[in-house]
Amino acid sequence: MFILLFTLISGVCEAAEIPEKKGNNDKTIELTMVDKNATAETKALYANLWAIRDLGTMFGHHEGLLYGRYWNNEQGRSDVKDVCGDYPAITGLDFSQIETNSEKSINGPLFSDLRRVAKEAYSRGEVITFCWHADNPLTGGTSWDNSNNTVLREILIEGSAMNLKFKTWLDNLAAFNATLTDVNGKPIPVIFRPFHEHTQGWNWWGKKCATAEEFIGVWQFTIKYLRDTKQVHNFIYAISPQMDGVQPKEDLLFRWPGDNWVDFLGMDCYHGTNTKAFSNNVANLAAVSAEKMKPFGVTETGQEGIKKNGSDYVEYWTKEILAPITGQKASFVMLWRNMYDPSNNRIHYYAPFKGQASVPDFLEFYKNPVTLFSNDLPEMYTMPEGYSVK
Repeated sequence: MFILLFTLISGVCEAAEIPEKKGNNDKTIELTMVDKNATAETKALYANLWAIRDLGTMFGHHEGLLYGRYWNNEQGRSDVKDVCGDYPAITGLDFSQIETNSEKSINGPLFSDLRRVAKEAYSRGEVITFCWHADNPLTGGTSWDNSNNTVLREILIEGSAMNLKFKTWLDNLAAFNATLTDVNGKPIPVIFRPFHEHTQGWNWWGKKCATAEEFIGVWQFTIKYLRDTKQVHNFIYAISPQMDGVQPKEDLLFRWPGDNWVDFLGMDCYHGTNTKAFSNNVANLAAVSAEKMKPFGVTETGQEGIKKNGSDYVEYWTKEILAPITGQKASFVMLWRNMYDPSNNRIHYYAPFKGQASVPDFLEFYKNPVTLFSNDLPEMYTMPEGYSVK
């Protein structure tokens, strides 16, 4: 039996009743995935991404298990855990540079360490998500090299140099993914977020460099190659348009690849301190989620340096994150990374760390029943009662 969940909204406690477990006569909730042959654990995770919305919203941190503001590559450590005593429920990682078989990912950690922290997080029952800041396969530049508008077009020409090169990149990604296994050798489920922020112009796959047809074509091509050719069956495919200001719901479906090609509805929202924008966009995402029967979450957010008007924003967590997500049934909200920078040369961090000014407010955020951390999670890799995934 589930219990009553009490949520603190604007200082008033309100009881939000969580449904009882389904009885034998209740209709099963049926969800569908892009990969009909997904592993049992991946399907279970997908169902739990929907079911967990009745418990609360998982908190995540990108690369937070690899390094922190003042430490680097210390096994078992996390800035978030240093502050509240618990790990984030979601850990974000990046496939960037795996395309060239590099030993190091984009921000410096070894891929062997990405593998290690993914296994550690999974062993605790946490959830792993990967984005992919892939280099520009045509120019040799970074993800941010948007100097050529023919890249996607060339990838889609079967047998072309770009087509063959991009396939080798996917081969390398699939090979690394095959090493992400549990203690029994089973694949660890991953929420995979390729071609993120495609609504922006900074990337070689974005609106500046590709037509709608080209973006949709490469999205579908990538999934088909990984799923059907490389037999990758531990991915939940997430899309994540960038929505920073107050934007209409239709913007969330910009260059939508099709309902059969997306599992999870994400959104990267760097709203700063524009609470209205974040609240508006989360509400719109919740509406699209309900319409399409797909779970959703905030796949990236945060305020660099946790500042407001140049000063420490000591109420950031309860005002800018907790209030907008309360009642919206988001599966998770993930903050961007804390750059390892012991000399404080750059104010590039998005989560609190020991001594940071917003820690007291973060502890209130942590204690609120709406937010879920590692110790709050149910069995995320066991199919919840009353659910079916096909």
